[in-house]
Amino acid sequence: MFTDMVGYSALAQRDDELALELLEEHRQLLREIFPRFHGTEIKTIGDGFLVEFHSALEAAECAIEIQRALSKRNADAPVERRIAIKIGVHIGDVVHRDRDVYGDGVNIASRIEPLAGPGGICVSMDVERQIRNKLDAHFEKLAPTELKNISIPMDLFRIIPPWEARPPIIAPTETKSTRVSRKYLWAGVALAFALMIGIGWWWSERPDKTPAATTVSSTGAEIPAKSIAVFPFENLSRDPDNAFFTEGVQDEILTRLAKVADLKVIARTSTRKFKSAPENLPDIAQQLGVANILEGSVQKAGDQVRVNVQLINALTNAHIWAEIYDRKLTDIFAVESDIAKAIAEALQAKLTGSEKAMIVSQPTSDTTAYELYHKGRSFWEQRSGDNLAKAIAFYEQAIARDPNYALAYAGLANSYVLLPLYFSVPQRDAMAKAREAALKALQIDPNLAEAHNALGRILNFDDLDLDAAAREFRRAIELQPNNATAHQWYGNGPLDSLGRFDEAIAETKRAVELDPLSSIINTDRAYPLYFARRYDEAMAQAKKTIELDPSFFYARQILGMVLLAKGDLPGAIAEFEKARQLSGDPLHLALVAVAKSKMGDKNIARTLGELEKVNPDRQGLAYDRALVYLAIGNKEEALHWLEQSYADRDGANLSWINVEPILDPLHGEPRFEALVQKVIAPKSEAKP
Repeated sequence: MFTDMVGYSALAQRDDELALELLEEHRQLLREIFPRFHGTEIKTIGDGFLVEFHSALEAAECAIEIQRALSKRNADAPVERRIAIKIGVHIGDVVHRDRDVYGDGVNIASRIEPLAGPGGICVSMDVERQIRNKLDAHFEKLAPTELKNISIPMDLFRIIPPWEARPPIIAPTETKSTRVSRKYLWAGVALAFALMIGIGWWWSERPDKTPAATTVSSTGAEIPAKSIAVFPFENLSRDPDNAFFTEGVQDEILTRLAKVADLKVIARTSTRKFKSAPENLPDIAQQLGVANILEGSVQKAGDQVRVNVQLINALTNAHIWAEIYDRKLTDIFAVESDIAKAIAEALQAKLTGSEKAMIVSQPTSDTTAYELYHKGRSFWEQRSGDNLAKAIAFYEQAIARDPNYALAYAGLANSYVLLPLYFSVPQRDAMAKAREAALKALQIDPNLAEAHNALGRILNFDDLDLDAAAREFRRAIELQPNNATAHQWYGNGPLDSLGRFDEAIAETKRAVELDPLSSIINTDRAYPLYFARRYDEAMAQAKKTIELDPSFFYARQILGMVLLAKGDLPGAIAEFEKARQLSGDPLHLALVAVAKSKMGDKNIARTLGELEKVNPDRQGLAYDRALVYLAIGNKEEALHWLEQSYADRDGANLSWINVEPILDPLHGEPRFEALVQKVIAPKSEAKP
């Protein structure tokens, strides 16, 4: 609560002695009232107070009592000795640091206090919602007002206390003219009502009716009304190490929402690029393609945790819902479930029985394991060798704390399936560990989307069982429709390999919609277009990704491959060289050799010599050699190394053998066609 003494500065200039006298009297009066409502005076600010309360109701009751006491005092005081104050009340976190206080709660309360007016009490929507049925008072909604340095417009209310007189509503004397006017008025109302009914009936019965999207994004796509991005929560704990715990709360809420098919939920890899409460919400909402934003903060102290959340329509800046949860640390999982349910209800999302059950499921009862898991997930999202190794270590610690933590096993599996792409580790060893972890996760929880997704990747790139991989990816998407990685891996995995390009393009498009700022997902959007020989579209997508992240080698790689296919050999070489500088992947040596051979340079000895120096555990070396030999037209050697790649189970390269344009010269060769069948033929009796 902020208070301010009206006209004090002007009075001090006119009569300094009287001003100080009234200031002291005002302070004594308020300080006598604060403790009666459990108010704690944080500090005085000139002629005002900043006071903290246990609840919104106590703060409002205290404000009313202050104004009541001043109203009684002023009734018998001469005009020049009257004391009037303005009071603003808001719910929010207050952070005590270095003998001062900070936080949005403080800032907003100070901004709404001037709107109260002399003798008035102004409260935010969050306060009004909690006290509206608990006070002997009325509320008057104020006109929309921009608050200085507060980016989000807020609904504000003035408390009308019981003693404040209101003029009675007196019916005017009725005359002949007013009777005639009223007659025509009611006729107009009836006509308008009939028109509304008729328009409503026409709208409901027209055959082409469709749910209207909220608006259109900056890319031209419709933004569904039931769409949300969960922004990074602010860590208000004094210990900076609690940042991972705060990330975990945000991620758990997002993951629960992602299981609702009726919602569009943006992945955390896109939202983590923004701060917890950005100022340009409408622009960001357009960029992410969502109508709604969830903001929040987490404060953890000992075995207590406070989670403060607010749901905002980012396109209109209207507050939809807000809540503060003060719970025991062990209740954090229930809080996350409650928030997810409240958001789904506020957005009018339809929930199936299974979705309701998944939203309330509790992944672990061990809060330490929970925090270790989210540390691992944070590193996994950064997708590099060092970070994947760190992720694995944290997942293993989480499992040590809770051996039945299915999500931690799934995280372990998803880390190991990617490890050979970024680290020189044997493919067989990594995939064996990934398989063991994925199957353990599914043994604990058969309905865990993350585990099905990892198993799909293993079946795709280790077993080359494309049909089985497709089933696992579809199951992951069924369980978690907003899992961007599942759509990505399904599209640029078995669907690409089997030549089902329209489906692959649709899946990778959906992945980008769900994670629009992810470099890896945007790059994988280009691959189905490349395999489908839609080179101009693939090039546009690759360039879009490079604009997003100029240092991402994988986007440079696909752009080079598209330029190679289009015949721009110097351009292709330039991109392959950039990719090589950024990643050190030996594949780029081979791709440079392919491009140079098309320009007449058939000397491959140097390239093969460079490949000999690479760690033999590096995934894909046999495939790289095959490309180099094919570049000079030595099909026998090229086929030999492709067969070796199959023996090495290098599915990350070989699974696209039937659709890769660089391998087109081998089509029709019996050995090559036999190898293609080994890769794409069904490995099990079950149909895809």
